[in-house]
Amino acid sequence: MPSKKSARLAALTVAAVCSAASTVVLTAPAHADSVRIHDIQGSTRISPYAGKQVADVAGIVTGVRTYGSSRGFWIQDPDADADPATSEGVFVFTSSVPKVAVGDSVLVSGTVAEYVPGGASSGNQSLTEITKPTITVVSGGNAVPAATVVDEDSVPDAYAPVGDTAANGSVNGLTLQPSKYALDHYESLEGMNLQVADARVVTATDPYSELWVTVKPWEHRNRRGGTVYGSYESQNTGRLQIQSLGATADFPVANVGDTLAGTTTGPLDYSQFGGYTLVASELGTLKSGGIKRETTQKQGRGELAVATYNVENLDPSDATFAEHASAIVNNLQSPDIVSLEEIQDNNGAKNDGTVAADQTMQKLIDAIVAAGGPAYEWRSIDPVDKADGGEPGGNIRQVFLFNPERVSFIDRAGGDATTAVGVTKANGKAALTVSPGRIDPANAAWTNSRKPLAGEFVFRGRTVFVIANHFASKGGDQSLHAQYQPPTRSSETQRHLQASAVNAFVKDILAVQKNADVVTLGDINDFEFSGTAKLLEDDGALWSAIKSLPKSERYSYVYQGNAQTLDQILISPSIRRSCDFEYDSVHVNSEFNDQISDHDPQVLRFRP
Repeated sequence: MPSKKSARLAALTVAAVCSAASTVVLTAPAHADSVRIHDIQGSTRISPYAGKQVADVAGIVTGVRTYGSSRGFWIQDPDADADPATSEGVFVFTSSVPKVAVGDSVLVSGTVAEYVPGGASSGNQSLTEITKPTITVVSGGNAVPAATVVDEDSVPDAYAPVGDTAANGSVNGLTLQPSKYALDHYESLEGMNLQVADARVVTATDPYSELWVTVKPWEHRNRRGGTVYGSYESQNTGRLQIQSLGATADFPVANVGDTLAGTTTGPLDYSQFGGYTLVASELGTLKSGGIKRETTQKQGRGELAVATYNVENLDPSDATFAEHASAIVNNLQSPDIVSLEEIQDNNGAKNDGTVAADQTMQKLIDAIVAAGGPAYEWRSIDPVDKADGGEPGGNIRQVFLFNPERVSFIDRAGGDATTAVGVTKANGKAALTVSPGRIDPANAAWTNSRKPLAGEFVFRGRTVFVIANHFASKGGDQSLHAQYQPPTRSSETQRHLQASAVNAFVKDILAVQKNADVVTLGDINDFEFSGTAKLLEDDGALWSAIKSLPKSERYSYVYQGNAQTLDQILISPSIRRSCDFEYDSVHVNSEFNDQISDHDPQVLRFRP
């Protein structure tokens, strides 16, 4: 009596003869000993057949990718085994445009491979594929296997197992526990036809026609529809990236808080940027959540308003000056002092030795005036060419923008790219030796990174020290969805050194004048609960004022479905003790598909 497997494959061959629409290749008959897709996928992340030849792997085509460098198609076995850890779907990599259609019943022979999107150095998980395939179309027009529903009941709350210490923390060799860990759950569905329903958008559509949804409606949801990232232990397991399998022209242009109403269906892929990705052949209908750009409260006459705003590589060739000016004037209500990050030199990314940014700043100031704002003045220090990181040739730096009708800047000559600012005593109070000045620019903490800019201001007769920062980026960190769990955050090393250097400088000020008003702000590139923030706050020298907001409101940046804090304003004890301050993270960019920067500005209002 034939086995269940051989009888099924024989039936597929017979179906080819009976189907007038099918293309049949009789030179590749089915074999009773052919492996099944779930055999190839196995119960770990690495296929037990990796590097081996397989023949006549049977499946129904569920999706075809005809574009990009990863052309191929997905097949799924409609006859699942009883093991929830073994996926029934797999991607067949063809490199050229595949000659199959959704609904085709196929037999695939080829080599099983583990492809790591982004390369091994990325730390990403691998995608199991069949490569160099020979494909036999057995029949066409078959029903696609029913989509597996991914929802709040099916996805675990725990994110990932702890990796194997003997394998440098990799989870690749661990047996999947799909009912216990979200990453294991998604891996057990790799390549299969999935479906999400009425999914809330938690990262806006980007230029690559991708967005993020959550399948958990109330997981760390904030009032604007986002999902807040509040600790390293809580990764928001409902997040899932959505791409389109078809024409991107029809891809929904969504903001955070919108909904993909109805069902979104397609194969589950694994992407270099974002990990597990539903590649949709059917997209839900976009339903607006109605979020609007926020406007902060205008500062009172006796209040000093200090803001930080990363304007994302602004140079004179950009078309966003009017929009940035409107954001500063209307949404931020013309703060008295603005720390601008990512101001580029006068010719942007052109790498010709230019470091001056006066044209960039004048264009922004003119745009602010045209928008009805004050005639701001500015102070900064040009960096050494190519020494501060960022876009090559751009020479990004921090700049103080200030309203001379409301606040005065104390200019003390001598500050340049390589001279360190110090603290001295003048008339019994702290003063900077140069203003503006750079904090310890020769310190290795600032190698290929922006040096903090310190300035001395006077508001209504009281001195306020402001330190503008743009710490090292998170580039090089392993992703949340990496094969290494918990992922290594290697970029923290430099930010920790930077935080310690800034903290030491603030302590120098406070050692001279205990009640000095110090505001340290900027793109810290790290979270308010991070080790970086703790080092900035060390010994109570500073305190991150975003922590005065409810946890659901603590975010300035949205990345891969997580609303998170990167931009911060930290205050000295004299400001915190007064309790006479207000903090606002003004959401004008991060949640929107038409953002002019990927960061939201932050505003602090207080009475010195």
